[in-house]
Amino acid sequence: MMGKHLTAAMLYYMFDSANMHRWNDHYRTIDLTELDKQAHKAAIAWYLGKCEERAGRPVDWRILIEHQLFAFIHRIAITDLKPPVYYELIKKEDNRRAINEYAYSVFQDRVPQMDEGFRERFRQYICEGSSLREDYILGAAHYLATRYEFELIKDVNSSVIDIEETRDEIEGQVESHREHDLAGLVLSPEEDRKFQDFIKLVGQLRCQQRWARTPREPKTTVLGHCIFVANSVFLNDLDREGVGDREIYNDFYSGLFHDLPEVLTKDVITPVKTSSQDLTDSLGDIEVMMFNKKVIPLLLDGHWVGELGNMALRPFEPVKGMERDYEAVKACDLMAAWIEAYVSIQYGVSSKILRDAKVQTGYKLMTDRKGIRIGASQILADFEKMTI
Repeated sequence: MMGKHLTAAMLYYMFDSANMHRWNDHYRTIDLTELDKQAHKAAIAWYLGKCEERAGRPVDWRILIEHQLFAFIHRIAITDLKPPVYYELIKKEDNRRAINEYAYSVFQDRVPQMDEGFRERFRQYICEGSSLREDYILGAAHYLATRYEFELIKDVNSSVIDIEETRDEIEGQVESHREHDLAGLVLSPEEDRKFQDFIKLVGQLRCQQRWARTPREPKTTVLGHCIFVANSVFLNDLDREGVGDREIYNDFYSGLFHDLPEVLTKDVITPVKTSSQDLTDSLGDIEVMMFNKKVIPLLLDGHWVGELGNMALRPFEPVKGMERDYEAVKACDLMAAWIEAYVSIQYGVSSKILRDAKVQTGYKLMTDRKGIRIGASQILADFEKMTI
């Protein structure tokens, strides 16, 4: 049965991961959510994938993008299981099968109208497993993102029982991925320093809240917003016929990196950015200058520079020679903002700013051709019918 990929149910399933808190049995200096972890993992996987290409090894980016989403879907379903408990349980085949069947049933119940082909590929991924090179990239990215989190909390958790054991386990998992000869894990010391600094730079977007001056629930970060946009664009591409692998790559990573400049400038609110054309142009010039100074030195290949620059600095406009649905990227960005406002209002945390934003953004999505491209009108209507 042919169904839609980008639906209200699927969007809320992903967005709900902003309510899922990581390391919640430890002291935390900042809140760490599953949504942010998945975003960080995706950005790290991009860097690792580019290292593979630099080493002359092809990467199937469509597979990598889809498998990161499958792992995300699976993680949402089993998030209440602590990782050590989960990994101990799945040592037994019967337990592994039971957990995966449970995860599949949760997804099927919460997103019943998902395209059958997508659902079947997800079932095969979690039940039968996958050991492609793209999966090794994602596995390494997973543990590198986890290691970043651990580094944030380790000092305030020095008195926690087994904290050293946790550190050793994470380092062991990172080391185990060296067996797969991933180029990004065997860099020279100088190149590895750049990679680690890239991980830290992207990680800073986990500290930057969306709607920072507005009470809202759940609170989401700039980085969490980015993976939500990226996965939304990918799902929209799956709903379109004849979308090539290169366009899927460009669309997804434009969504993932579209707010990367905010790590350099912080979030400049829309009324300020659009108050005058001179101010808009000046802010754009500052972003480019700081991007060239702070981000470009962390990249290992000149080809990455123009590519990431177009994704991060020009995500919503046409770029000559770059096959990309930039209008859909912008529409999914607006859709994410609408959902952030709408869900908070439904949770009972509201304000004039959120109510006005919901109305204004909703109007844009329903009347502008960008919103029409992603079927926004139906998605908004279905959200209004959901019990949240």
